[in-house]
Amino acid sequence: MAITRSKKEEVVADLQDLFGKSKLIVVANYAGLTVANMQALRRNAKETSVSVRVAKNRLVKIAMDSSTSMKELPKDILAGQVMIASSSEDEVAPAQVLANFAKDHTALEIIGAFSPDGVMDAAQVKVLSDLPSKDELIAQVVATLASPANDVVGALSGGIPAILSGLEANAS
Repeated sequence: MAITRSKKEEVVADLQDLFGKSKLIVVANYAGLTVANMQALRRNAKETSVSVRVAKNRLVKIAMDSSTSMKELPKDILAGQVMIASSSEDEVAPAQVLANFAKDHTALEIIGAFSPDGVMDAAQVKVLSDLPSKDELIAQVVATLASPANDVVGALSGGIPAILSGLEANAS
């Protein structure tokens, strides 16, 4: 069933808003997935604040053409039955959600991604999906920065013998 012009305009406006907020839009072919699979994917995506949308390729192209940051990008990866996944909170999350889902559902094929910096192919999206999440990276940086302070506190709490043994170890 065809959708009305006003509904198409509404979809394009929603996509423009999505492109304006997102730093990465991952494109995947979903042909072969069942409705139950798509519902499971949407549930998984919602848990990590990722938006999964299915829209006509022509409407996605129109929305991209009216977006200042994505107007000049090539749109050749928008072919066939494709969905887009994006997040306004975490740049890596859309790639991770789709890659994790694709491990169990081989019908889902990541095609590439759009970002304001350019187009990424499937291999680049796969590399991106292997990165730790934003929260994990922040925790790693904090742990690295806190490590010297923890060592000093540990040495000081051990009393004078611990300080002397530490100085002796550095002197030799």
